[in-house]
Amino acid sequence: MITKTFNKNSMGQNIYLCYCEATSEGVLIDAGCNAADEKAITATINENNITIKALLLTHGHYDHITGAEKMRQITGAKVYCHISEKQMLEDPEFNLSCRTANKIKITPDETLNDSDIFHFGQCALKILHTPGHTPGGVCYYSEESGILFSGDTLFKSSIGRTDLPLGDHQKLIRNINAKLLTLPADVTVYPGHGDSTTIGHEKKFNPFLKA
Repeated sequence: MITKTFNKNSMGQNIYLCYCEATSEGVLIDAGCNAADEKAITATINENNITIKALLLTHGHYDHITGAEKMRQITGAKVYCHISEKQMLEDPEFNLSCRTANKIKITPDETLNDSDIFHFGQCALKILHTPGHTPGGVCYYSEESGILFSGDTLFKSSIGRTDLPLGDHQKLIRNINAKLLTLPADVTVYPGHGDSTTIGHEKKFNPFLKA
């Protein structure tokens, strides 16, 4: 699985384009795109003849969904989120876009559940439901590639905020410990913001995860 990162936007959210080298089928994870991101992503898709099979969302905060509708139009791909996140995508109060100039309402085409497997080409991503930052927050795990897309659940030496509407700090910590820190130490973590890290690094050094 080939992974490319885009983050030309002003809020620093990471957008991940993942595709199967053998079949050129791919997914876009967290379409928090501005115009510059859209242009760069579209160019990469065209240059590599990638067919986008899905727009996968880790959660529904506006910075991670602001370009989802445009990318749905450009690619023709369906938007997916966890079933518990549907309300957040459709409500500007919950997705916080009410605080911006553009109120965002997105109706997902499909919903996901914990432990579902999403296939594209010869690649597969397992859905790990990790509520706490938001009720329907998920991470996407490629066991074969040793990669975890953690959204705003886990960052390098940090964790997602829980002081926003519907956040739950204790639930977030429980899910990180139960579902993420149990993965192999060498799994590379691609977060929703900031630099990549590894599960092993976070187990040793993340100050929010110390007993």
